[in-house]
Amino acid sequence: MPRTERRVAPAGSLRRRAVVLIAAGTGTAVLSGCGDVTRGYLPEPATEVGTDVIGFWNATWIAALAVGGLVWFLILWAVFAYRRRREDDVPVQFRYHVPFEILYTVVPILMVAAMFGQTVPLQNAMLDTEPEPDVVVNVAGKKWSWDFNYVNEQVFVTGEQADALTEGEEGVPETLPTLVLPVDSRVEFVLTSRDVIHSFWVVNFLQKLDIVPGRVNIFQVTTTEEGTFAGKCAELCGAYHSQMLFNVEVVSEEEYDAFIAGLEESGNTGQLGPDLDQYELQPDQQDKLPEGVRN
Repeated sequence: MPRTERRVAPAGSLRRRAVVLIAAGTGTAVLSGCGDVTRGYLPEPATEVGTDVIGFWNATWIAALAVGGLVWFLILWAVFAYRRRREDDVPVQFRYHVPFEILYTVVPILMVAAMFGQTVPLQNAMLDTEPEPDVVVNVAGKKWSWDFNYVNEQVFVTGEQADALTEGEEGVPETLPTLVLPVDSRVEFVLTSRDVIHSFWVVNFLQKLDIVPGRVNIFQVTTTEEGTFAGKCAELCGAYHSQMLFNVEVVSEEEYDAFIAGLEESGNTGQLGPDLDQYELQPDQQDKLPEGVRN
């Protein structure tokens, strides 16, 4: 019987195949999640400032990766450049190295200064309340739901914690309070608490702000995308914190007007004022509350 010879691929060929497979796998993974990668795996922004947040987030990660690469390079360089080559080798001993000391003193200072210089303008933009808003909503957090007062329209939405949340039943989102906003509009949120500290967070707004008893916190956003978005409390506030949820619907101006008209027809007129709160507003906070919501 003739003997069959087995061919063995050269080592270089195997290495090339491995590189091709790794590159193909990496490329497929990156392309399949291309949108997430360009956003730094943050949600799709639904406000103007959301794009600025994503840009800052990505720049921060790039800087962090660059610093990490530099640190690993220095570590590996020291490991290989100063490794023991013979048994009787004794590494050169020295107490300091001026260029390195300058490097690891100056570079962190420059990094902190650059980070500070980029953070402050973005934070100011996120908390800018100078523009005249198109819609003003007083958001009142309470254990464990939300009240939404539409200040200019003098109507309100009141929420109650859904019992189905604790029972794990389906259809819960339909029972949650819904905050409806018009698209391409400047919206001002006036945040107050009825009891303990909460935090108002609409995930796709890429922005959140604490709600503190006795205080009024305010921020504005400009909506850019229609759709339904998840809202939640982002501050541990008690036993049912995880179930303190709400919906946000960004709709056309016509749909928004119809929603407001529906609230008027259902009798949800007026405002749910601070008389429902457990704590009074601090004296210096009274003027921050819109007149339509004050007692």
